[in-house]
Amino acid sequence: MDISSRASAYLRIYDEQLRARPMPGRTAEKIGPMLRTVSNGHGQGALTYRDLGGLDGAELDAFIARQRDFFTRIGREVEWKYHGDDLPVDLPERLTAAGFEAQERETILVGEVAELTGAAEPAGGVRLREVSGRADLERIREMEETVWDADHGWLPDMLERDIAGPGDPCVVVVAEVEDQVVCAAWMRCHEGTDFVSLWGGSTLKEWRGRGIYRATVSYRARLAVDRGFRLVRVDASDASRPILTRLGLEAIATTTPYVWVPPAV
Repeated sequence: MDISSRASAYLRIYDEQLRARPMPGRTAEKIGPMLRTVSNGHGQGALTYRDLGGLDGAELDAFIARQRDFFTRIGREVEWKYHGDDLPVDLPERLTAAGFEAQERETILVGEVAELTGAAEPAGGVRLREVSGRADLERIREMEETVWDADHGWLPDMLERDIAGPGDPCVVVVAEVEDQVVCAAWMRCHEGTDFVSLWGGSTLKEWRGRGIYRATVSYRARLAVDRGFRLVRVDASDASRPILTRLGLEAIATTTPYVWVPPAV
């Protein structure tokens, strides 16, 4: 299979199995062609769909406004996950006109998880291990706040909830040097599908360029194979995309989060 046909096949499977799949621990409601998801507790909502069923013009503008107003009423941020081939073609402009703000574009990469399991050892002195306890999740929060210079107080609760389940088990991995977390990454196993998805991977600045992120990919891939999954999906930033494409993952689509932040939040 050449690259283009392989990517096309992956896109079809992704659309069928993951595109509008609700995440565990969230309340999901079907609203017209869309799945509207609200986190149980604190956290950002999500608006996802396979397609908008032909919505356009004033009807689409009204639909967008209703979703915005719903999340304004409950006082939550919400992300409308726009895929680059979504119709109508002026959807980004319509979202912007309704007050949604575009975030950094990402690329969806998909590949065979077994192809990622090859030995990839991090720099000397770095060890990888699975974690689930609250103390380790708080250490991950501290590392993420150092990397991003932003509050991540929501992260331990989210990871703790997703580890506990039910549904789509989450596995969290840290890279440590002695008692310091230098990188953290997690994997969601999407039960009833071919897929696992990889998330996180933030690394302290002084530890970048040493193969740590790549090692977390291989570590999680081995766990996925052991659990019987075939495909891996990553929403890749521009920083991680080159690493993952060198490992054999295929770009199948681009996504841009459009985020609405209620005035009171």
